[in-house]
Amino acid sequence: MAASEENSALFPIFILTIMALPLVPYTMLKLCRAASKKRKSIHCQCSVCSQSGKYRKSIFKRISNFSTCSNLTLVLLWVIMAVLVYYIKHISREVQVFEPFSILGLEPGASDSEIKKAYRRLSIQYHPDKNPDPEANKYFVEFISKAYQALTDPISRENFEKYGHPDGRQGLQMGIALPQFLLNIDGASGGILLLGIVGVCILLPLMMAVIYLSRSSKYTGNYVMHQTLSTYYFFMKPSLAPSKVMDVFSKAAEYMEIPVRRTDAEPLQRLFMLVRSELNLDLKNIRQEQAKFWKQHPALVKTELLIQAQLTRETAALSPALQVDLKRMLELAPRLLEELMKKMAIIPRTSQGHGWLRPAIGVVELSQSVIQAVPLSARKATGGSSEGIAPFLQLPHFSEAIVKKIARKKVRTLQDLRDLTIDERAELLGNVAGLSPSEAQDIEIVLDMMPSITLEITCETEGEEGIQEGDIVTMHAWVTLNRKNGLVGALPHAPFFPSHKEENFWLLLADSASNDVWVSQKVNFMDEAAAVTAASKAIQESKEGSGFSLKEINMAVKEAVEKVKSGSRLVMGKFQAPSEGNYNLTSYCLCDSWIGCDKKMSLKVKVLKRSRAGTRAGPALEEGPALEDEEEEHEEEEGYDDYESEYSEDDDEDEKKKNSTPANGVANGKGSGSSSDGSGTDGE
Repeated sequence: MAASEENSALFPIFILTIMALPLVPYTMLKLCRAASKKRKSIHCQCSVCSQSGKYRKSIFKRISNFSTCSNLTLVLLWVIMAVLVYYIKHISREVQVFEPFSILGLEPGASDSEIKKAYRRLSIQYHPDKNPDPEANKYFVEFISKAYQALTDPISRENFEKYGHPDGRQGLQMGIALPQFLLNIDGASGGILLLGIVGVCILLPLMMAVIYLSRSSKYTGNYVMHQTLSTYYFFMKPSLAPSKVMDVFSKAAEYMEIPVRRTDAEPLQRLFMLVRSELNLDLKNIRQEQAKFWKQHPALVKTELLIQAQLTRETAALSPALQVDLKRMLELAPRLLEELMKKMAIIPRTSQGHGWLRPAIGVVELSQSVIQAVPLSARKATGGSSEGIAPFLQLPHFSEAIVKKIARKKVRTLQDLRDLTIDERAELLGNVAGLSPSEAQDIEIVLDMMPSITLEITCETEGEEGIQEGDIVTMHAWVTLNRKNGLVGALPHAPFFPSHKEENFWLLLADSASNDVWVSQKVNFMDEAAAVTAASKAIQESKEGSGFSLKEINMAVKEAVEKVKSGSRLVMGKFQAPSEGNYNLTSYCLCDSWIGCDKKMSLKVKVLKRSRAGTRAGPALEEGPALEDEEEEHEEEEGYDDYESEYSEDDDEDEKKKNSTPANGVANGKGSGSSSDGSGTDGE
């Protein structure tokens, strides 16, 4: 009985140990992550972002940010552990070591007469004939009688002095740290134990499996509905212009599930009048176009209008219910756009395993516009700038009128503004644009946050000098990011976007003439540790395959690690070399958060005819003008009309597609790099 009670008393200690093993290191990890996030501020510090309240550290927002499911669970587990510690400390006082002198209230070494007097005194108090209380009877039998016997019986006293127990040497006892009612399998306790085993070992895993399978059958790994991907796949076309990408994006099943209330009708009507110019309606037949627009599915109408409200910054005209719906839509937007890019635009479509360039650029442009709340119409080439006024509108305090003012001073592109010195910009913004010093300071802060990208790309067949048709070609690209404020990973300036959004870059190696994406890769600058690991592994495998020595491999890995820590990321991709010819490829590094910070670089690849003997001749990558003058003139005539062609009418696009050159044709153009904040293709 005593052994059973002792084992039962160990059960809280057992539970405390099992809880502490994972809980303590997980809590330390969470605290370290929280401390590392507070070391450096990586979000925009301009007054516009501060007034948006997105980064405001109010007490309610702190509570809201802390009140996540994982944090509340963590706090609850620590409360349970504290209760267990208190309970264990309490029961440890009740469990006493068998001390006969202490039980009889005597000092060690008392005489026999003192022992008998103490026993008679306690017998009057606890003996069953004197005290009918069952607890008194139990205490008398188990403690008082045993203590008296241990001190008066010679054999018991000798056992106590030698072994600490009146019954002599005690054998090894084995027990299980479970409550006593679970060990008693008779009656209801057996049923409780059986139900617990069935629930924990069978029903709980089965329920978790059912929940997981039900969610996995409805969602992808990125928590996007399968129905959404099916819709995107159906509507995605190779010649889809950026202005048409939003029509595909707004058909997501997640947006269709947002309820359309009767009270939304009047606010949506007012919103329609505000954003009508952005809906690509035919102004010649405006009545028919409006009627056609409102005949669409109500959820689709609501989605398109709310997205346009974000792009045109007309969210103040929304009702509180619509503002909640818009916030939910914007929270889903980055995830949906990433799936639209990764699994629809650049997924291998052609027989050569190439994706589509034009829709890919359109998806990134739409992502930039949604994050920065800039209308797509602002991307049209105006005033001698192929970028339009969209890059300027993402800057704080900028408007179309200010863009026109600074254009008179020959500052027509964002790069022109960034190339000015601080004093020149201050004079331009103050005297010409009419901005106050504080507003000019906000613009300086945002310009310092903007990333500047440089590319270093090589294409080669590992272990060979040239590229022959059919070879597996490896692309090595170093993407380097620089900011004037010294940060590498940062959150973009996006005061009109309600949630935090990390910068992502898409590196595309494409043939713009055939609209084919040969290699595509997502690049992120936030996680430096993961980038160091990936670059080290890639460099090591590449050098080992080429037969380099261990010393050379270690030096290459060390150099790659230093480049990653200084703000570079290694991107590697493979593609199969096409048929013989000269290919004028273009590498794009597109940012999904900033407008005007993309990088475009031309790259010439020469593919040789495969010889029977397998010999190779000449380098495959040409970085200078290596083609004839006629080809260069042909490129200049063909041009690269960025947004003007992208937002042209569909009839013009169809005519261009009929006259487009075939895929994998002879490459034209130069190999120099150039910066552009959005590029499209004229042919399919």
